[in-house]
Amino acid sequence: MRELLSRVGDKWSMLIIMMLSQQPWRFNALKRSIEGMSQRMLTLTLRNLERDGFVVRTVYASVPPSVEYALTPLGESLCEPVSALGRWVQDNMGQIGTARRRYDAAAKRNA
Repeated sequence: MRELLSRVGDKWSMLIIMMLSQQPWRFNALKRSIEGMSQRMLTLTLRNLERDGFVVRTVYASVPPSVEYALTPLGESLCEPVSALGRWVQDNMGQIGTARRRYDAAAKRNA
């Protein structure tokens, strides 16, 4: 259970699930759209999501070959909780930022 919670709760998996909830994406479009994520990390994350049954990978026989990723029904079932968590983060970013600044200021005074 811990491994699965770690997978669906990591920042890259959640971001990819949120993106794929809108439409299927080609690999290179995902790579361009996700700032700060290396190609290797994208590949590993997609591979793990595919292994766990959240994502399906479709290879198109074109020149050059293209690959598209989409959510499976299991992946789609994750959209609601992932979206709810995303909304919660957006709604509480101000409070979290205030708490962090307060903590950092107190830690600096006590250092």
